[in-house]
Amino acid sequence: MAPEAGLMGRLVDRAAYIFAAGIVIAAAILLMEVFLRYILNRPTIWAHETTVFLCGLAFTFGGLYCTSRNSHIRVVLLYDWLPGGVRRVFNVIISIVSAIASAFFAYAAWHMVTRAVFAPSGGIRLETTGSAWSPPTPALIKIFVFVIMILLVLQFLILAVNYARRAKG
Repeated sequence: MAPEAGLMGRLVDRAAYIFAAGIVIAAAILLMEVFLRYILNRPTIWAHETTVFLCGLAFTFGGLYCTSRNSHIRVVLLYDWLPGGVRRVFNVIISIVSAIASAFFAYAAWHMVTRAVFAPSGGIRLETTGSAWSPPTPALIKIFVFVIMILLVLQFLILAVNYARRAKG
């Protein structure tokens, strides 16, 4: 974990185990579905959508996890050539620009959430998959994306502040 990520980075690092477990559970569900479908000829109506949901949660959380570990994508061709002081200034700038971009994505995600959660009449109606099982996973994923984008803004701001402090000290 990157020390610049602070307490939030440590919390994200610990929460990652939950999403890693979700990937393992998704694999177990798929294995069970293969057995039920091809050996017992008794397929389920929920296995595919559940695994897509669990993997979608883990994938979305992965962006926040990479940010908290300071392992997000950089153009290292230029970045690695910079001297230490200039690199720290770039870290502050990159973190601020990333926070702004994440805020724009959070704004867009909020619009997805409003369409997925609220009916035109104003009541709450979660968007479903429309399948035979029809769980509300599309709405839940959109809410999760919105929350993660807000947390990404916060994490990038924490990184920017901590990089700036380190550059001064």
